[in-house]
Amino acid sequence: MVVSCETTMIYDQYQPIENHQWSFDNKIEFIVNNLDTISNKNVFINIRSNKSYEFSSLFLITKIEFPRGKRIIDTLEYEMTDTQGKWLGTGFTDIKENKLFYKENVIFSEKGDYKFSIQQATRSINDIEGSNPLKGITDVGISIEKVK
Repeated sequence: MVVSCETTMIYDQYQPIENHQWSFDNKIEFIVNNLDTISNKNVFINIRSNKSYEFSSLFLITKIEFPRGKRIIDTLEYEMTDTQGKWLGTGFTDIKENKLFYKENVIFSEKGDYKFSIQQATRSINDIEGSNPLKGITDVGISIEKVK
């Protein structure tokens, strides 16, 4: 994915997924302290997956908690393969990295800690209740770039 404006990385963190099996109840959380309340930023969700990932898309439930208590919750769908089934993302090994747009050109106007949480919501036809973990996700991350 190419970003059209020049950017500067201000936050980039990953959390590993134990045994590469991401259960529905395992919320991945990141705390980001915002010191800049005037600059536009792009926020990305970064997913590393391996060949054990068995779906062509990925469904996520995300939440941002603002310093003063406001919350934004989104349900997102990202394509992980193209229409021919070829894996999207970068990487020359079995691990592919996907940098997925989450919030574009936003201003975080409150000083303090922002809490980002990401929960997988991908289900197979046999797993309506989400009791089976999602296989093949190795790491989940958040990156924030300042737009110049």
